[in-house]
Amino acid sequence: MSRRLSLTIIFTAAIWTLHTSQAANPQLVDIAMVDPTIVIDLRYATEHNVTGHALYPRGMRALILPSVAQQLAGAQNYLKQFRYRLKIWDAYRPKEAQELLWKYASKDQYVANPEKGFGSMHSYGVSVDATLVDDWSQDASMPTKFDEFTPQAMLRYAGRDPLVKQHLTLLQVAMSHNNFYGLRVEWWHFTTADWKKYVPYWEDKQMSQTGESPSPKS
Repeated sequence: MSRRLSLTIIFTAAIWTLHTSQAANPQLVDIAMVDPTIVIDLRYATEHNVTGHALYPRGMRALILPSVAQQLAGAQNYLKQFRYRLKIWDAYRPKEAQELLWKYASKDQYVANPEKGFGSMHSYGVSVDATLVDDWSQDASMPTKFDEFTPQAMLRYAGRDPLVKQHLTLLQVAMSHNNFYGLRVEWWHFTTADWKKYVPYWEDKQMSQTGESPSPKS
């Protein structure tokens, strides 16, 4: 059996598992229901991601904790005055999908190992991957594409394009004004500053022994 075929079978089986057993946290809400003006483009529900496979079942909604959804609505309201809107590339990510992402795109600096520590912030409904679109729903120019794990994807833009810098700064300001902070190695990733209320980071024995502060990953 070819590697390509075997990978397809694995991903298909995983999607079926997610589709049949997924019982999203009932506390999560649909971002589109909270603010329909936010554009939703869940990349892991398509093949347009770093794995080249859909990790979510068709029809997967962009889910998030209610308080985080309100923060996103606040960021959206901020952006409207500049004639831009949010586009969400990812929100709540089931642990099964995180396991696939880790297995087939295991870049430890970027992707959280689901079996180590508290895993991904996405799996608790406290993080989103976001970018900007304009009034005509056209993507704003940004440092990189989604899931482009390169030095160019760093939070602090080091390029020379003033428009890209302007767009990224606008996104970051809108999010920071609404209680989000970014991830050093992924300009598109944002986590609510209140994440410790929802993530059982204290269960990580290694952290409790070393006294280190947790370092969230995607």
